[in-house]
Amino acid sequence: MIEGRFGDEEELIFEIELIARNGFELPIDAVLDTGFSDFLAIDKQDLEGFDWEYLGERSMLMARGVSNFDIYAGKVRIDGEMFDVPVYAGDGVPEVLLGRQWLKNKRLVVDMLSSVLTLGN
Repeated sequence: MIEGRFGDEEELIFEIELIARNGFELPIDAVLDTGFSDFLAIDKQDLEGFDWEYLGERSMLMARGVSNFDIYAGKVRIDGEMFDVPVYAGDGVPEVLLGRQWLKNKRLVVDMLSSVLTLGN
């Protein structure tokens, strides 16, 4: 189980690691966004250095309208467990986003009154 924290505007924030093809691991904060339907989204400019395999592209309806995303075969570690997931890279993605696909395998517990935020099995 991974413990998260609440952001200044009550975002649900979890630390994960992005794994480059050469094995380099970059710990980052990611925001859980239940409005995003896949696993992971990042800004295109943050993609450099990971050398992930390009899989194609997809247009998606976002809050700001239709956006085009490049899709890569990425690798992430969450709570010590490694996952191969599609990573959606787009322009203007303000933070790394964890999407609701994680909720098919992980249990989300949010208790703002007690300051409890976890994502686990």
